[in-house]
Amino acid sequence: MIIGACTLELMIYEANSLKEKRQVIKSIVERIKSRYNVSIAEVGLNDIWRSAVLGIACVSNDTIHAKKMISSVIKFIDRDGRVEIIRHEIEIL
Repeated sequence: MIIGACTLELMIYEANSLKEKRQVIKSIVERIKSRYNVSIAEVGLNDIWRSAVLGIACVSNDTIHAKKMISSVIKFIDRDGRVEIIRHEIEIL
């Protein structure tokens, strides 16, 4: 069993309140859940308006497949104009 894990630190420029931030994050999370077979959640910086940390995980039987899944999710988030990826870490276990 191979586990792909990733943490993404995001900057949300349009958010002027926690409510606006959560709307953006919820939208991204729901779209990823519907397109990719991964687990995703906000895991950090919960009380900061313009920043968020997302955690993503996938389980596979192949290292290459796990890397591709994580990379696909990162590219999907990167194409979203509402957020910018500040930092990301990928681990394959």
